Amino acid sequence: MVVTPSRASAPARTLAVPRAAHAVRRVAARLAALRRQPRTIVGGTTVAILALAALLAPFVAPYDPIAVDASRSLEPPGGAHWLGTDDLGRDVLSRVIWGARVSLSVGVISVTIGLVTGVTIGLVSGYFGGVIDLLAMRVIDALLAFPALILAIAITAALGPKVQNAMIAIGIVAVPAYTRLTRGQVLSIREREFVVAAHACGASPGRVILRHILPNLTNSLIVQATLSTAFAVLAEASLSFLGLGAQPPHPSWGQDINYSQRYLANMKWWMSVGPGLAIFLAVFAFNILGDALRDDLDPRLRRSR
Repeated sequence: MVVTPSRASAPARTLAVPRAAHAVRRVAARLAALRRQPRTIVGGTTVAILALAALLAPFVAPYDPIAVDASRSLEPPGGAHWLGTDDLGRDVLSRVIWGARVSLSVGVISVTIGLVTGVTIGLVSGYFGGVIDLLAMRVIDALLAFPALILAIAITAALGPKVQNAMIAIGIVAVPAYTRLTRGQVLSIREREFVVAAHACGASPGRVILRHILPNLTNSLIVQATLSTAFAVLAEASLSFLGLGAQPPHPSWGQDINYSQRYLANMKWWMSVGPGLAIFLAVFAFNILGDALRDDLDPRLRRSR
């Protein structure tokens, strides 16, 4: 018996070719966009290297970051210790690598706290308005009345000098930025035709917010989260420098700079250069990546290029 192919299989094969070609064109367009935006490659690669170093710290770090070796104290950079040692003989490079775990984890977790809280408040206040919007914005205005870093220091000092409390403090400080960004976008989007059509079809407020409004905020929130991570890393270093973050002997970039500053007068510069350079690279990478994502995700900026 001869089996003839079904009539539906031929159109399916003809449709598969254009879909594959469309996918290839999209990948090629994305690669071309990356070539036009070298900042994305530089920032993304640096962030990836820092994240991998933090995740693989037990395997990448050449020494135990808290192991004391008094016989090798204050050694300058050399073959055995690429960034030298501190006054207790601890390897500076190992402490920098392990310190990336603290700084990046504080950055990611605090930004997540601010993102979830701020976006929730912004969605509710912007969509429903009225008394809810009035009360929410007055609370946000109260938070904005204080400088961000000063407010983070005050909250951490009140809760106690711990890394977890630093995460909470930096997350609270980040809430106003996400709230105002989300609220402003919601006030614009809720009057558009597709939202009005969703209301006409009987969609509930929760469905309208989650299915129709929130997806249109994704690009702006991604850019804001990237830029906020840079501030969170810098804020964590500042809190640790003041003794309000990670506590000795656990490595932290800000705490190690504070600990090593007493030796700068004696020209023992390498103890501060390692963590200082790590802070610079992290803040630089997140800022340049955020700027590149903003230019790439904003359709108005894409059309102007």
